[in-house]
Amino acid sequence: MSIPHKPKPAKLVVGMFMQDKLLLIETACLLRTSFGPVDIVSPWLPFDHTDYYAPEMGAPLFRRFICFDTLIQQDALPDVKYITNDLEDRFSKGGKRLINIDPGYFVPERFVLATGKNFAHRVYLKAGIYADLTLTYRKGRFHPLEWTYPDYAGKPIVSFLESVRNKYMYQLGQSPDSVPSGTKGDYSATL
Repeated sequence: MSIPHKPKPAKLVVGMFMQDKLLLIETACLLRTSFGPVDIVSPWLPFDHTDYYAPEMGAPLFRRFICFDTLIQQDALPDVKYITNDLEDRFSKGGKRLINIDPGYFVPERFVLATGKNFAHRVYLKAGIYADLTLTYRKGRFHPLEWTYPDYAGKPIVSFLESVRNKYMYQLGQSPDSVPSGTKGDYSATL
């Protein structure tokens, strides 16, 4: 029989992409107001896997991630998604977004994104928000899944996320190479 336990807190990561890089500053300040101090900011990362967003947002698009020092409860992800959706609306013109904001979180074994879109591999959380299992961590690195967005499977983002995971493990008081409790087989948590 499985015995329920309170899950570990998660590391909040917010990915953003936009055409106007100056939007990052104001957006990051507003996110900081909601989620606390920012402790890690990615370099500008490539956004070249799709032109899907170009009609709405223009091109070229630029991506950046920010991470927060304060850990969150995993079940807070839908609330975080609603806050980021409100910010996207705030920075819209003529019904078109100027910035796309994608919140997600780390736990030792996985990286999860929040979405309002259902699909076979997405698990419903609440209030119209789903959890999208994006990457799993095993054998010392992140692994994409068959549905992982190509940019999240690419080396620039994976490398950045692995460095964030290292900081997160430190925040938990665990070595980056420790094995999370409850994992079996090849789901080691080593870097």
